[in-house]
Amino acid sequence: MSSANRNPNALPVYVQIAELLIRDIAAGRLISGERLPPERELAADLNVSVGTLRKSLAELEKKGMLERIQGSGNYVRETGTQNSVYGMFRLELPEGGGLPRADILSVDHVKKPIDLPDFGASDSGSRVRRMRYLNDTIIAVEEIWLDDAAGRIDQSLLSDSLYRYYQHQLGFWITRAEDRVAIGALPDWTPPEFTKPAGETVGYIERFSWSERPEPVEFSKTWFDPDRATYVQRLK
Repeated sequence: MSSANRNPNALPVYVQIAELLIRDIAAGRLISGERLPPERELAADLNVSVGTLRKSLAELEKKGMLERIQGSGNYVRETGTQNSVYGMFRLELPEGGGLPRADILSVDHVKKPIDLPDFGASDSGSRVRRMRYLNDTIIAVEEIWLDDAAGRIDQSLLSDSLYRYYQHQLGFWITRAEDRVAIGALPDWTPPEFTKPAGETVGYIERFSWSERPEPVEFSKTWFDPDRATYVQRLK
């Protein structure tokens, strides 16, 4: 967990641990009915205190994904990832799972360019550009547009999870999304430390996202390195 802690705007550590376990459950690395290792052992493996781990396990218990049996241990109860911060993050390491985090490259409030697909109720929005990681592995760059009618993004308050920001700072939750997966050329603003240079063809995802409004409130573009990450959509 040390890499995520370098980000001053990272999610609280207990939330990071909870989300990591949720993604391991979704990826099948932890299966329903499986007993987790003893808390002290698991905390040591994750490099956190037992107290932090217990807060994480309490989050899973609230989501119905963990059963804590006195005198026996903690057991996985796979029921989906509803209200998970990263429940809609579809990129995983080739072996499954991985904790998402992000480096914010820029946040700008601008008019929507004419080549941007139609979404939202405003002609302007917040544009966020980020480089994404799973654990310590660079996997993607992304550009996210939030319609101004849904609220403006303040970079000083932004954490690794935009969806958590929407919930806690703007008062709405993304309830559904539509992905279109293809290939595309990396944009000209791709950071030099990314795994491939600008212009190279990689995996590409366009996403429209909805809250309670009839029109999408968010549109995003993600370019990912297929050598380092896989797009996974599970049907249940």
